Amino acid sequence: MQALGRAPRQFARKLPLFLGVVRFEHTIFALPFAYIGMLLAAGGLPTGHQFLWTTVAMVAARTLAMGTNRLVQRREDAANPRTAGRHLPRGLLRPAEVLALMLVSTGVFLFAAAQLNTLALALAPVAALYVVLYSYAKYYTWLTHFVLGWADGIAPAGGWIGVTGSVEWPAVLLAFAVAMWVGGFDILYACQDVDFDRRHGVHSIPVRFGIGVSLAWARAMHVCTSLALLAVGLWLGLSWPYYLGWALASALLVHEHRLVSPHDLSRLNAAFFDVNGYIAVVVLLATLAAVLVG
Repeated sequence: MQALGRAPRQFARKLPLFLGVVRFEHTIFALPFAYIGMLLAAGGLPTGHQFLWTTVAMVAARTLAMGTNRLVQRREDAANPRTAGRHLPRGLLRPAEVLALMLVSTGVFLFAAAQLNTLALALAPVAALYVVLYSYAKYYTWLTHFVLGWADGIAPAGGWIGVTGSVEWPAVLLAFAVAMWVGGFDILYACQDVDFDRRHGVHSIPVRFGIGVSLAWARAMHVCTSLALLAVGLWLGLSWPYYLGWALASALLVHEHRLVSPHDLSRLNAAFFDVNGYIAVVVLLATLAAVLVG
């Protein structure tokens, strides 16, 4: 009984560590696109019920994905000076605690999907399995960035399904835009670990093709992102605020690539974290304004 009484206190004490290990603040990358999918599917504001449970589902799914990623790559994290300060290598959390977080997140994700509709619940186990397995892709294929991209592409499609209970082609196109966006900046991020990854058998586009070619891959993928976002607006006949946001987001993508070069990756963190956070928020606000203007 005393152990049961201590459990809530121990959880409360370690909550900041759990939030840190999954980089909760980086939910800003995918969650806005889940909301964009909801807004476009509803043609306006979703219901409070849809908003609540879609938010819970997306946060839980991302927690599951990040927990898996940290658990799977904990040995590489410990060996890499850039990541040796993370929670598992430092012993701030134990692998069993991260595994428990993953199991709880899975349960919350499935429960939230069940509150939405039948299709959301039917697809939830598939999505959960995918976001777990993508963490292993880097050990087998240099296409790992595309695998990660589609893991995040689930967000807008999930938001759309949460509202309509169906999958439609604009949702697929929006998922493609997000997959290219996330996959592209994951290529940029992998450039900083290319030497370490070669030594430890981790696959990536930078490892296989070098940094110069990788930056070209990322640029091409972000061009696809911009074109796909434009196509979504034209397909759905969205009003002018959407295109203003699209233009600004496209300009931010250009700026992101101007921050890095094959010979200077010193501003990579600014490109990865700051600029991509702005892009997600800009597109969300533009979409919200577009559906409200009509």
